[in-house]
Amino acid sequence: MSDYHHGFSISIERTGNQRVLLAMHARGKLEHADYETLVPMLESAIGGMEHPKIDVLMDMRELEGWEIRAAWDDLKLGVKHGRQFNKVAMVGNKAWQETAAKIGTWFIGGEARYFEDKAPALAWLDETP
Repeated sequence: MSDYHHGFSISIERTGNQRVLLAMHARGKLEHADYETLVPMLESAIGGMEHPKIDVLMDMRELEGWEIRAAWDDLKLGVKHGRQFNKVAMVGNKAWQETAAKIGTWFIGGEARYFEDKAPALAWLDETP
């Protein structure tokens, strides 16, 4: 019997005609099937928006990493919609996750930040420029 647990939850909240808040929680390793669910949901949420701004809250505290195909899916998502990402708040508890947040900024038009607690991450996402 395996002790491996995988889970992926997604919440998408559209505010007006320009902002989308994508909240995700991942447990275990992200898989290709997760992106097969996520990408159509996100594209539907931003459909019809002229200049969408996507803010992301990614709870990575139980994330162990990405499967190879899922890492490729993540890169493709960044290439296709990277300029639309406004703020990405990554909540984690491992050093590699903080590094991932720094690297993630290279692939998006906005800013990515690492947080160890969810409350300051949400507060940062709610700040208006």
